[in-house]
Amino acid sequence: MNALRDAFRRHRFLFTELVKRDFKKKYKRTYLGMLWSLLSPLLSLSVMYVVFSNFFNSGIENYLVYLFCGNIVWAYFSDATNGGMASLMDNAEIFSKINVPKYLFLFSRNTSSLINFGATFVVFLIFCVATRVEFGFHFFLLLVPMLFLIVFNIGMGLILSAMFVFFRDVQYLWTVFLTLLMYMSAIFYDPTSFEIFGINADLLLRLNPVYSYIKYFRVVVLDGVVPDLLTHALVIGWALLAVGIGALIYKRMNHKFLYYI
Repeated sequence: MNALRDAFRRHRFLFTELVKRDFKKKYKRTYLGMLWSLLSPLLSLSVMYVVFSNFFNSGIENYLVYLFCGNIVWAYFSDATNGGMASLMDNAEIFSKINVPKYLFLFSRNTSSLINFGATFVVFLIFCVATRVEFGFHFFLLLVPMLFLIVFNIGMGLILSAMFVFFRDVQYLWTVFLTLLMYMSAIFYDPTSFEIFGINADLLLRLNPVYSYIKYFRVVVLDGVVPDLLTHALVIGWALLAVGIGALIYKRMNHKFLYYI
């Protein structure tokens, strides 16, 4: 941790400029600019609500917030991992000429995604107020899944960005995998509805890391209670596992990146 902190201190200016560049690049030549970070999830939420509200909201109280919980987590995960995957290749001209920690490029992309997530989260809280969700100190528990989701996204970014350097096919495979993962995240349906078929979908879906973070959000916001120990263990465990594997890959492959860019 000390080495990481020292690296950020030495390259603070570069990191700040990378975040600014990534943020500006994303909204370059758009009329609405940063407003798209708010409009995009809202438009996606609207489409999902119109399409799925008549089919999957049976028995789900406050379906709009239920849907928003899944959508906000999924949008952050998808944006952070897609951006993180290309972080090394998009900055190859920089680190091939200047000796800088390569993970800075990944962290800058994740910071840009985190800013978008923060803006959307404010809108999410407004939706909660508008739909009369009961507020309380339990809302501070959302810091737990948010913190470990950041760590998880960084870990996945480390893994994907390293793989993308060696195998360009990763970007296409990841796109397909994201589609599968989205349907396995219970964004627009209630897993307990499958119990009539004798299937414990909730337990099965816990194998999906994204679902664990979504479930934590929903339990806190809609149920107003502290999630169980298994949910805590999963959101923490998935984050530590991802960042551990990612850090190991970077440590072993760091010297090889220059030969494949």
